[in-house]
Amino acid sequence: MGDRRTPLRRSPRRLPWEGRLPGKGRLPGEERLSGGGRLPGRGTLPSDPRFWRSPLRGPWLTAVLGAVLLAGITLLFVTGLLSYAAYNPELSAVNDKTPDKGWLGFYLFDWPTDPHWLYRLTQGLHVTVGIALVPVLLAKLWSVIPKLFALPPARSVAHALERISLLLLVGGVLFEFVTGLLNVQLDYLFPGSFYSLHFYGAWVFVAAFVVHVALRLPMAVRVLRAGRPDEGPRPGARPGPDSSPVPESESVPESESVPESESVPESESVPGPESVPEPESVPEPEPEPDRGTGLVPVAPAAPTLSRRGALGAVGGGSLLLLGLTAGQNFDGTLRRTALLAPHGGGDPGPGPYRFQVNKSAAAVGVSARETGAGWRLTVQGADHRSLRLSRAALLRLPQHGAALPIACVEGWSTSDLDWSGVRLRDLAELVGYGARGGDARGGDGLPGVFVESLQRHGAFRTVALSSRQVTDPRSLLALRVGGQDLSLDHGYPARVIVPAAPGVHNTKWVARLAFGATR
Repeated sequence: MGDRRTPLRRSPRRLPWEGRLPGKGRLPGEERLSGGGRLPGRGTLPSDPRFWRSPLRGPWLTAVLGAVLLAGITLLFVTGLLSYAAYNPELSAVNDKTPDKGWLGFYLFDWPTDPHWLYRLTQGLHVTVGIALVPVLLAKLWSVIPKLFALPPARSVAHALERISLLLLVGGVLFEFVTGLLNVQLDYLFPGSFYSLHFYGAWVFVAAFVVHVALRLPMAVRVLRAGRPDEGPRPGARPGPDSSPVPESESVPESESVPESESVPESESVPGPESVPEPESVPEPEPEPDRGTGLVPVAPAAPTLSRRGALGAVGGGSLLLLGLTAGQNFDGTLRRTALLAPHGGGDPGPGPYRFQVNKSAAAVGVSARETGAGWRLTVQGADHRSLRLSRAALLRLPQHGAALPIACVEGWSTSDLDWSGVRLRDLAELVGYGARGGDARGGDGLPGVFVESLQRHGAFRTVALSSRQVTDPRSLLALRVGGQDLSLDHGYPARVIVPAAPGVHNTKWVARLAFGATR
């Protein structure tokens, strides 16, 4: 019972090349191969489960990314439907870019004018969140990519239906994100109208998305409730024979740690590769349960990043994209940070013209000659009444002001700008329409209006506004902004400005207003 202590045993040294040379020991994860098979070589195909070796793949990472996408894509779908409704497609054929939508337009309603920032909010969220979700989407696709190559393609009818829905899901989400990003950058590389392609593509994707969620949500909930799987010792750690620390009372004095009589000769300190015993003190972490998903690699490589680190990288990428996009909805310095917005890099500067121009006068064929002293506005109304008004005549009419933003489908918007001009409702009264009591559409007896622009070509040269929009006292035929006449690119000599309307419905270079007409 003396003070004699047991000499410390040296842990076997693992050499840098141990476990890596072919035929010398076991490679990491090799024991997990069934039938004693070897790890994949260069000729392994993606259809072979051993081809996919990342130890990060598994149900937990996929479930976490899927939960983020479930919330994000739901928000994108709802705001996308609202954006479509904001065009009032059922009001007139000129507003409807998807005339064959049928029952897909079941939810449509008369778009309100309050709050006046409604479209700015919904479309800003739609574009900004969509861009921020790109890293999450790519990470999710990476986490499940082995499923796309799994063979056989169909083991049963149910499995075949699942694979088809997966194909529609992946194809649909890529189509929606790619067309959306191209539209934000004003790169119309796709055939046909963006509005119809994006609208129908969204419904195809959402149908597959709903099926996928119904099939996978119960499993995802179970995986998330089970918590993050154990990832074992952190990379680079050197645990001893016992993972718990050695109590100080049992420490070995330096003089007794390695008796000189038991010291290892220098010539024998580095044994050959076949004489190095397997370390018994560093247990490998338990593999994540596959739960029948087929996502856990059968031959995982050595980890270089933890699951938490992978999520941090994805989240960091999303935050970076958010920071490079969100500024397009603000003025001043923040707008300069919106490098991914089509107009975010160039701040229009202070003053009345501090907002972006999507369509310049030159681009749509509007000349200064057409908008000069000879310009006349045609106003048509009840009983075939018609007026032709010069800009000077419009300025002699009662002038009203409204503080309203401009918000475009590409996601950018302005703060409230000070507009002034003639109310649309006053112009309607000039051609025979007056407040004759309420109607079924919530107006004061005033009809909607068909607006025609001077522009020669391009989308939305004509639009239809609802009775609600005409009746709102903030809806103007604007002649000035910020106390100064409109510039040519901002719609001189007159443009429409309506609260909560998409930017393309705030028609520039107005040539005709036909109240009570739809074309």
